[in-house]
Amino acid sequence: MVLYFWTMTFATIDWVMSITPGWPSTMFPLIIIIGQALLGMGLAIIMGRILVQYEPMNALMDEVVFWDNGKLLLAFVMLWAYMSFSQWLIIWSGNLPEEIHWYLDRIRGGWGVMALFLAIFHFAVPFTILLSQPLKKNPRQLALVAGWMIFMRLVDLVWVTAPSWNPEHVNPGVWMYAVIPVAMVGLWLSLFISNYVKRPVIALYDPRVIDIYGEAHE
Repeated sequence: MVLYFWTMTFATIDWVMSITPGWPSTMFPLIIIIGQALLGMGLAIIMGRILVQYEPMNALMDEVVFWDNGKLLLAFVMLWAYMSFSQWLIIWSGNLPEEIHWYLDRIRGGWGVMALFLAIFHFAVPFTILLSQPLKKNPRQLALVAGWMIFMRLVDLVWVTAPSWNPEHVNPGVWMYAVIPVAMVGLWLSLFISNYVKRPVIALYDPRVIDIYGEAHE
């Protein structure tokens, strides 16, 4: 985990912050990392929703497991919102020319609408929905929320990167906004599935798994 945070910090600076030369932020790499954790949590919930329909996961995964995963998803939603708001508040209050232009480019024109969309549907709505305990215990409903959060991560990444090239307005005709994510997700899914089928779904020789599985069939 330490190595991951270290490498992703440099990757965020080189891949994302570098497209806006001279813009400083010590919080931005952490915001991207938290977003990746949110994305991974959403994927784990969706995979759990699929696997719980089959043996042996239907015996090992109960509503408490999904409840815990739902609470983790809520925690990452809150943490992303807190970090993003903190960065905005510090930069906006400081109002320094070398810092404030990053946000000005992302609230002008159509980008401001996207920023409002993110505030509502990346934080406010998911936060409110995930406060529901019955929803977090329902695999189907929780998976729908997780899928929506994965989509919102894509919207957030577009809002973070695209204004660096088109600060005046959103260009809906840029076909790469759709094609590149589809291609990257397809490549990632192919690697994920190929690795998944080669490895055990549960930890082998774990006595706790054997006990839980045995109790479920008593």
